[in-house]
Amino acid sequence: MLKRIGIRAISEKTEVTIGEASFPAPFQSGLEFNSPAHGNWNIVHTGMLVPEAQQIYVCADNCMRGVVLTAAEMNAAERFSFVIVEERDLLGGNLEDVTIEGVTDVLNRLHKKPKAVLLFTVCLHHFLGSDLNRIYGELKNRFPEIFFMRCFMDPIMQKTGPSPDQKLRHAMYDAVPETEADPGCVTLLGSDFVLDKTSDIRRISEQNGFALRETAACETWEEYQKLGEGSLIIDCYPAGKFGVQQQAERLGRPFLYLPGSFDYEEIQEQERQLVSALEMLKKSQTNEKLVRKAGNEDKSHSEGILGITGLDMEKEIQSCEAVLSHAKEIIGDTPVALDYLFHPRPLGLAKLLLTHGFKVESVYLDSISPEEKEIFFWLKENVPELKLISTIRPEMRVRTRCSENKILAIGQKAAWFTGSRNFVNMVQGGGLYGFDGIRHTVQLMIEAFGTEKDPEDLIVRKGWGCESCI
Repeated sequence: MLKRIGIRAISEKTEVTIGEASFPAPFQSGLEFNSPAHGNWNIVHTGMLVPEAQQIYVCADNCMRGVVLTAAEMNAAERFSFVIVEERDLLGGNLEDVTIEGVTDVLNRLHKKPKAVLLFTVCLHHFLGSDLNRIYGELKNRFPEIFFMRCFMDPIMQKTGPSPDQKLRHAMYDAVPETEADPGCVTLLGSDFVLDKTSDIRRISEQNGFALRETAACETWEEYQKLGEGSLIIDCYPAGKFGVQQQAERLGRPFLYLPGSFDYEEIQEQERQLVSALEMLKKSQTNEKLVRKAGNEDKSHSEGILGITGLDMEKEIQSCEAVLSHAKEIIGDTPVALDYLFHPRPLGLAKLLLTHGFKVESVYLDSISPEEKEIFFWLKENVPELKLISTIRPEMRVRTRCSENKILAIGQKAAWFTGSRNFVNMVQGGGLYGFDGIRHTVQLMIEAFGTEKDPEDLIVRKGWGCESCI
């Protein structure tokens, strides 16, 4: 029997103090609500990072609507195609043939053949036990000049293994060939956004003479294939780790996972790891040069010319502290709400702000990442009154979205659920990293505090940072 959702039930089921919350799931799972905050990237947006490629989805038309609209809204419909699967295709037991012939027809209709195809098979292929090796093998025989990437749109697998997003980020780099390493280059994979010019990873790499290549910066297929030339492979976005680490092993490159953080000590440790890795690369290069010179120079000289330098950690921290202090003077005791969509480390950001006097009242999230376990228990002990509020509980659909007082929201979901017009409009870390990322985040808070924006207009646009026709 249907029951009306009451105000008390809304509060009880959608929010909990962190002092009472359980790790890693503070809320009961079940029916889910999808808010109109659509700035996060989905598999269509991420797949478009492969230049000169075509995405082809093989699916029933009821599931096709969302991905088709995503491609259209980002003005990339010409790089998106689909094959509709009908009931008779399932009953006849020939889904492999439908997929092969459908994709063949799509490619033959294109005016220009793509360099690569991101072919998305779906839940139906799992249900029917489709022979994916046969599908990809036949397509490769028919179109040997095209690289086919094995991608999946299978949400039924969302909670029983790697997500479609994680598997996509792995498949995207299958096209990167094994090649000789470029001693003057490092590669950043796994992220949807180009790092800021002043981000710590970029500064450390470039000041030591290493070029930084990134997935999101590639504009041609040739540039994309050169990603494998990096002597070091880095990933700083959690969803990318699953695939990027495996690709680094395939390419025979050292791998560093340096996830974005708001903790000074963690940032320092990560950047020490990066400097150490660059030192190893430079030392290897220097030793090779010495070998080629047949030992005519003293090897001890190589240690003196490495010249690998990191950032001045003390100055970086002092700069962060100054920016935080300045922001506190402006924002004062204005309530702050933030969400997981803004950055993969929402609790880390909450801790940073709380320890610097900001009045963080709530964090919108539905689960806690294992990477934030330590911070979760620190907040649980030191700030037990901090509210954790779900974003997908069905009761959130009718939760009151307004406040009599001004609220500074950090992230689109926080803006939507609080009704705040003073919000930071960014998703997934947005290319921020390290000490520079902290300073940039705080600066965005200051700007949001002083300037109102229209959430009804901005956060309904799919894929923050992408071109939008809305």
